[in-house]
Amino acid sequence: MSERTADAATPASDDDAAVAASREPGLSRRGLLGLAIGGGAAGVAVGLGGGLAGGVALGRARADADAQSVYEFFGAHQAGITTPVQEHLHFASFDMMPRTDRDDLITLLQDWTYAASRITQGLDVSATGAVGGDPETPPDDTGEALGLPASGLTITFGLGPSLFENEDGDRYGIAALRPPGLERLPAFLGDDLDPEKSQGDLCIQACADDPQVAVHAIRNLSRIAFGRARLRWSQLGFGKTSRTTSAQATPRNLFGFKDGTANILADDTDALADHVWVASSDEPAWMAGGSYLVARKVAMLIETWDRVRLSEQDTIIGREKAGGAPLSGGDEFTAPVFSGSAIDENSHVRLAHPDQNDGIRILRRGFNYVDGNNELGRLDAGLFFLSYQRDPAQFITLQRRLSTDLMSEYIRHVGSGIWAIPAGAAPGSYVGAELFT
Repeated sequence: MSERTADAATPASDDDAAVAASREPGLSRRGLLGLAIGGGAAGVAVGLGGGLAGGVALGRARADADAQSVYEFFGAHQAGITTPVQEHLHFASFDMMPRTDRDDLITLLQDWTYAASRITQGLDVSATGAVGGDPETPPDDTGEALGLPASGLTITFGLGPSLFENEDGDRYGIAALRPPGLERLPAFLGDDLDPEKSQGDLCIQACADDPQVAVHAIRNLSRIAFGRARLRWSQLGFGKTSRTTSAQATPRNLFGFKDGTANILADDTDALADHVWVASSDEPAWMAGGSYLVARKVAMLIETWDRVRLSEQDTIIGREKAGGAPLSGGDEFTAPVFSGSAIDENSHVRLAHPDQNDGIRILRRGFNYVDGNNELGRLDAGLFFLSYQRDPAQFITLQRRLSTDLMSEYIRHVGSGIWAIPAGAAPGSYVGAELFT
């Protein structure tokens, strides 16, 4: 068996019982065909679509402890939501191929689950992997992660509105099970969306502390999808812009401000139950334990922002750039005071705060991105915003509230998508199985 190095900080770094259980569905014949045939086209498409060269060139520096982290794939919830936010992201959106049927969709989710349950533990995508198979046939695994640890890799799968029903109708017999709130997001002020960089039938969020490990995940899952789904668009991200544990310091975005100070944390079980996880009492029942993911590619007008004086930058955000304290006083974690304080009524902090939005909260998990330069020679850079919420209405309400945000002058929303994130899979099953049972 070909295995990657997995000198893990937690168990399950070998071909253990959990991974063995996931092998029960195995790879379908079409999944194996994808490994054998799809390597060239899919692998290259993923790299070019996400700006691979620019993203990886930003560096692979990481703490050794982070590189050795291993997160279990199976569980009540999918990993990659409350998991400590890693340093790198490779996000990919897929469309199902024409003339695919219900069995194609089911076997794809089974094959993806099997492969993900292995590579998140530091293993190759299959038992023969990159170098253990017939030398006269293409290997199952592309091999660029050989010798690398699991690096905290998490893989999260999502189902888009168009998977349930599109212009071709109810392709997979699941239209009646579409969650009521799972619809394309409405238009928002400031949207300049590229349809080719938005939406998708399926999505995969791969996060890791090594960019090559994250890219390896998307590259190989794209190969497995060959003949059933094609890559629609992808995005590389670096430098997390939020935290999900109290042990993590609040990171900074490309405007230089601390981002995600008041984010929901993994140990706040009450807040997660109220604002992130779909409850068993919610509809539809198959989504219980899941969540809803909104992805927004937000271009930042970096050069324009860099010419704004510091005091005005503070006013726009509503916090001090140096330490992140609200302009009403205190330190970063002091609750802002809005009445009669120095916080502008249209500052980002004020408009987005739960106290100004009937207590609505979301769990943020965004990343910075730099995709080189645009045609004007300016940085093509910004925030790849990711948020998880119990109901898509939470994000819609907040985004509409931000219509008068002072920061809107310096950003443009250029990509968008929403996906239902099923609950985690049990060993021997697959992500999304409840939808088909």
